[in-house]
Amino acid sequence: MNPPTVRREHRRAQGAGTQGTRPPSPRGPHPPPGKGALNLESVGKKALLIQPSNTSTEPEKAVQMRMKTAQSSEVRLSQSKSMVLQEFDPTLKTMQLKSEDLNVAKLSVEGKKQKKSWSLMWTVLTPDQLLFYKNKQETGLTPSGKSETIQLCGAVIEWTSQKSRRKNVFQVTTCTGSEYLVQNDCYLTALKWFNAIRKNINSSTKEEKGLQQRSNSTEHLPRFRSSSSYGSASPNTKQRNPSHRRSINMFGSTKLKHSASDSTDKNGVKNRLKKFMTRRPSMKTLQEKGLIKDQVFGCHLLTLCEREGTTVPKFIQTCLDAIEKRGLETDGIYRVSGNLATIQKLRFVVDQEEDFDLDHQQWEDIHVVTGALKLFFRELPEPLFPFSFFHPFVEAIKIKDHQEKVDAVRKLVQQLPPPNYAIMKLLFAHLQRVLVHSKKNLMSTQGISIVFGPTLMWPSLDAGNVAVNMVYQNHIVEFVLIENRNLFII
Repeated sequence: MNPPTVRREHRRAQGAGTQGTRPPSPRGPHPPPGKGALNLESVGKKALLIQPSNTSTEPEKAVQMRMKTAQSSEVRLSQSKSMVLQEFDPTLKTMQLKSEDLNVAKLSVEGKKQKKSWSLMWTVLTPDQLLFYKNKQETGLTPSGKSETIQLCGAVIEWTSQKSRRKNVFQVTTCTGSEYLVQNDCYLTALKWFNAIRKNINSSTKEEKGLQQRSNSTEHLPRFRSSSSYGSASPNTKQRNPSHRRSINMFGSTKLKHSASDSTDKNGVKNRLKKFMTRRPSMKTLQEKGLIKDQVFGCHLLTLCEREGTTVPKFIQTCLDAIEKRGLETDGIYRVSGNLATIQKLRFVVDQEEDFDLDHQQWEDIHVVTGALKLFFRELPEPLFPFSFFHPFVEAIKIKDHQEKVDAVRKLVQQLPPPNYAIMKLLFAHLQRVLVHSKKNLMSTQGISIVFGPTLMWPSLDAGNVAVNMVYQNHIVEFVLIENRNLFII
């Protein structure tokens, strides 16, 4: 007997028990006796009613159990599908976490500098990207409509106050070398974006490292095989997972090989540098072989004079002779600057060649010769007025009595080292001859002191007021120039 028939007979028996008698059902004949038939006398016997229902529901329970088992397997299949496909679902990467209008400026793209220009951009933050749109309406367009895209994996974020005068500015630098400035006038808004972007950078970087580690550890594991009861989902899974894993494995292996090669190259460079430093020849050996020549510019006066065996370097004597030969009447002598490129060329010739001719056509401009002479004095490691004599000369020039001042300055001049004394005597005698032609060259004592004050003397440390020091430098040079005959022994 089927379960619906049992329920109808049960309701019919209950109706007969309450109303006395009930006509037979017009829907069909009564079941034959002995086959679980119900009559008015057996209404009160509940055992007869329960027994047919129990015997008839045993196969039904079995069917229901099989149906539940099949349903549970389908549930497991759907769950396994979601677990397998969820990791590579591309929709997860486009999920918006935060979006707002921010001020953005591009500094460089893959290491190439760009002109910084601030613009208001609709900024969207996703788990692994930072997207910049020109306006909010472009967010619904295709990926080609995006204005800028920043990959957060491997990026660096930091606050900066040097690259912009605006406040609340932070910089995002990608792994490819692109740099972006992001700013908002509200500090709390900028801080929230900074923390959110930094959090996504850390998570995306850790996720990338985890994928590489899993790909390297599961490279040789057997692939997942599903049973036939899973239907058509297993082929897609088999087609997607191995290729994805293979691409990750290839990327991880190449990266590891690249880093290993970099380390070996660095070690090789370090070893070669160590060998070069230990085996390199000394300066004396290089000078003996002629690979390094002693320079004139930038050399200490005492060293240069000892090398040449004179008290006045050859370059100074040659320059003064050339100037007195064809430049004493030149307008603005020592005040007018010569061509800097030609001056540097003359310097190179003097340093590299022992013999040089200032009467050559390329040095015909006398301002080039005077410029080279001033450059020589400026590049001395210690000026013509030595460092230890700077403050004594300043104290002497402060003396109000003229004769006492002359005596104090003469005493200091007599104490100078022999090369300094000889060069100073020769130079100031030459400047006296320049002043003789002052009507033609338009150079005065004050003009020469302004030119040679900072050139011939300066303090060892840039202490004190520079302007005050310059005033004393000019006064000392002017005083020595005027009292030249009284200070030097003729």
